[in-house]
Amino acid sequence: MALFKRKKPQVNFSKKDLLVQTRPKKVTEIETIFGSSISENTKNYVYRKIRDYIPIVDAAFEKIEKITGSFKFSCKDKKAENFLNDFALNVKVGHSMTGLYAFLQIYLDSLLMYGNAVGEIVLDKNYNIKALYNANIDDIFLCLDKDGLDVDVYVKGESIAPIKTKNKDLILFSSLNPNPGEVKGKSMLSSLPFVSDILMKIYNAVGENFDRVGNIRFSINYNPKDTEIDNAYAKERAELIAKEWSDAMSCSKNGQIKDFISVGDVKITAIGADNQLLDCQIPARQMIEQIVAKLSIPPFMLGLSWSTTERMCEQQSKFFIEEISYYRRLLNPIILKIAKTALYLNGFITKPKICWSNLNFADEYKAAQVKYLSAQTRKLENEENLTQL
Repeated sequence: MALFKRKKPQVNFSKKDLLVQTRPKKVTEIETIFGSSISENTKNYVYRKIRDYIPIVDAAFEKIEKITGSFKFSCKDKKAENFLNDFALNVKVGHSMTGLYAFLQIYLDSLLMYGNAVGEIVLDKNYNIKALYNANIDDIFLCLDKDGLDVDVYVKGESIAPIKTKNKDLILFSSLNPNPGEVKGKSMLSSLPFVSDILMKIYNAVGENFDRVGNIRFSINYNPKDTEIDNAYAKERAELIAKEWSDAMSCSKNGQIKDFISVGDVKITAIGADNQLLDCQIPARQMIEQIVAKLSIPPFMLGLSWSTTERMCEQQSKFFIEEISYYRRLLNPIILKIAKTALYLNGFITKPKICWSNLNFADEYKAAQVKYLSAQTRKLENEENLTQL
């Protein structure tokens, strides 16, 4: 037993000193927040166009969302566990979907697409969870609170100034790789507008070249002879040649074969047949490589048959598994907040645990092979011992 108690050091800190000291001392008004959101909406519009115009980007997002996988809840209280798993399958999401997985897929899509995702737990009159709602990121404005450690969420209102949400406990918010001291995260497409613009120019040029060269057009030259009859009927013969040629071409569109027969010095040439299309394979691949590198997804999963080895594919798969594990860690706080709210509102006092599905089946396969070979070895050893006896 200590003879002398250690005194607690006296500190003279004011309430202002308890706030974040390294945060810039400036007051952001609501109008300023609303004005700064214009550039963000422009970025979001650019990101949507990149995803609409480049199929590889859209395919990468869908692959990531699907491979993230499913999960189940585990609790010490089995009644609470059964309730949570049933809740995850049947909770209403938005207007026409059900299931916590549908909510998380939209939530993760917004997080990857725009760098931020906002959702809400909607309660009914009896304070039970009625639905889960995914907010449109273009209608949301984010700002640090007075303490500098939490986020205030504003939504568009009827007036010019946005309206602050009242109950933070029901708001779900995540940001992807935000810069130090900032609230808003960075989209996976943040460094791709320039590269995507070059790639779209290449594809647009290819399309125009095929319209000009690939869709063959013909030039028909009629050279009348220096005679009185040819000079007198040159115009009529040229019009007749043009009519017959047009008739022959229109018949070929309908699957009919019609020969073109002319009399006199008539020369037919294809316009642009001697031109060559530019080789766009190398520059297009360079742009696609930059996009695939930023999306952090193996090329073979996007249907790109680039030269690679089995060992390289295995390494790429391992890195991709780490990437998916990172996205799971971002979703874990959101899932736990929804689960704890559902348990608390229904009278359960227990801590839920998330059990994700396994991503790496190669390790399990190798471990099963080792067990199988070990069992075979023991069986052979036992058979040899029996024969010796």
